[in-house]
Amino acid sequence: MDDAGIAEPHLRRPPKPLAAGLYVTATPIGNASDLTLRALDVLRGADLVLCEDTRVTAKLFAIYGLTTRLMPYHDHNAAEMRPYVLDRLSAGAKIALVSDAGTPLISDPGYKLVREAVAAGHYVTTLPGASSVMAALTLAGLPTDRFLFAGFLSAKQEARRTELTELSAVPATLVFLESAPRLAASLADMAAQLGSREAAVARELTKRFEDIQRGPLDVLAAYYAKEGAPKGEIVVVVGPPQKAAPLCAHEVDAMIENALTRTSLKDAVAEVVAMTGLKRRDIYARALELSEGGE
Repeated sequence: MDDAGIAEPHLRRPPKPLAAGLYVTATPIGNASDLTLRALDVLRGADLVLCEDTRVTAKLFAIYGLTTRLMPYHDHNAAEMRPYVLDRLSAGAKIALVSDAGTPLISDPGYKLVREAVAAGHYVTTLPGASSVMAALTLAGLPTDRFLFAGFLSAKQEARRTELTELSAVPATLVFLESAPRLAASLADMAAQLGSREAAVARELTKRFEDIQRGPLDVLAAYYAKEGAPKGEIVVVVGPPQKAAPLCAHEVDAMIENALTRTSLKDAVAEVVAMTGLKRRDIYARALELSEGGE
């Protein structure tokens, strides 16, 4: 491992002067010790640090004795701030972008700034680090080879259920962020729309009272309905849809015969094809046999 990968502070070289540009910088999600050494160098050496809430970031700065100027950059002022930031970059400024906690741009403002800074030809880089999404995924005990981060679901039940229905066929583990007051209702809707999947609810990650509750969605929904809204930031991880066992010939025949008692041969074939995903020509040939009394 080269010097850049050595973690011990006494073995590290003095940080090199920062190049002008935008530094997308991850900050701790709970435990302040999770700030990386490289992030510390950037936050100390930057001309300006953009943050969602200066009061939140000021607490982290106080822990590390940082005095770099802080300016707010959030959804409500981003359109006004971007031209100012781009002008500063053009003038050779070194600017860090942080969120209140974790990795910027993950359900946080910033992607338009990154896009416009890149388009303007400015140097843009990332300082990876803590992320509640990745932390919850690694602790959930669910498949991690393929996952989809779906962010926050709608606050309204009808819209939330529609969103979940659209996600139900995604062949991957799903990761959501959720607020404490809506957690029980969201879990109940997940159980209704996604089925009885294994899931995990992670909160207060990396903090003293870190808590992971694991189990089927309906069990977790009942648990939080009884316990009430928990404290802390919440990530919900839901396992992928289970692959159905292949249908045997007798089961397919039963489905075809049932459909034939209610509708035409053509419609019965379409119904069974939709339910099974089997080839239409095979279902049609078997339906024709059964309708004519053949075996």
